[in-house]
Amino acid sequence: MIMNDVSFQLKDGRMALIRSPKEEDIQGMLEYLYISAGETDFILRYPEECSKYTAQGERELFDRVNNSDNEAMLVCLVEGKVAGNCGIAWSKAMKTRHRASVAIALLSEFWNQGIGTRLFQEMIRIAQQNSNILQMELEYVEGNSRARALYEKMGFRITGVKPNAIRLKDGTLLNEYSMAREIRR
Repeated sequence: MIMNDVSFQLKDGRMALIRSPKEEDIQGMLEYLYISAGETDFILRYPEECSKYTAQGERELFDRVNNSDNEAMLVCLVEGKVAGNCGIAWSKAMKTRHRASVAIALLSEFWNQGIGTRLFQEMIRIAQQNSNILQMELEYVEGNSRARALYEKMGFRITGVKPNAIRLKDGTLLNEYSMAREIRR
């Protein structure tokens, strides 16, 4: 699904652009995936696992998502650099098409600039425009208090826990929490 471009000003005064991914974003997205994977244990990949991402794979992903009628990806660019991205997808199956799954990540240099909030506003707008979607769902990893605070600010509440769902390289086990947000029209 192709979304309209949205420009907005960051808290530090720089301008940001949110839009559907384009072919020109491929290299920036590959760099973003690698860097973000090394900045925190809360992303579900390590940098060395990013070798599976290729320019061709990203091109195919962008094409699939941009041509889909049940998912969207948004990329946030700041001064031409991929600062973060988010995605929303929902099933076409009758019993589950009321549930939209969302995910988001930002490079740490762009934290606390209002990007996460703005990306969520866009995902909520997408969900509200689809009369089938009644709730948005996501997961976050234990200890990621920044993400939890953003999600709660955006109206999500904890609905469950998967004990020991994440195992770090050092053997540390972390819970994964499920959250949901009802769509109000």
